[in-house]
Amino acid sequence: MHYWLVKSDPGEYSFADLERDGTTAWTGIRNYQARNYLRQMQKGDRVVVYHSGTERAVVGVASVAREAYPDPTADTADWECVDLAFEHWLRRPVSLEQIKATPALRTMQLLKQSRLSVMPLSAEEYRMLRVLAQEA
Repeated sequence: MHYWLVKSDPGEYSFADLERDGTTAWTGIRNYQARNYLRQMQKGDRVVVYHSGTERAVVGVASVAREAYPDPTADTADWECVDLAFEHWLRRPVSLEQIKATPALRTMQLLKQSRLSVMPLSAEEYRMLRVLAQEA
């Protein structure tokens, strides 16, 4: 199993929207590095959803329901998407400030490439996010 973080602007599509929908195609990724990460996702991988904008917090856990396929919103065949399935809300959101203040998360890609919308997490980073959310 692999772990991922995806970013979403809650004004565009929030974790509550994913809960309501059950599953969704994670479309609209137009960064080559993020697209390459989408291609690495495997069915069943765990995905934490980070709300960007004013919230700036990890809010919930999803899973990969369908591996990469052509993004129907793209004008060219270069772009792909995955389907994500709602799993659960975190007991407590994990803010960007908490992430920055946690030594075990200092090397997290979110802190190095803040504009990247899809990124891998190590098993330890995933575990620590769950600890901060009071789930582990």
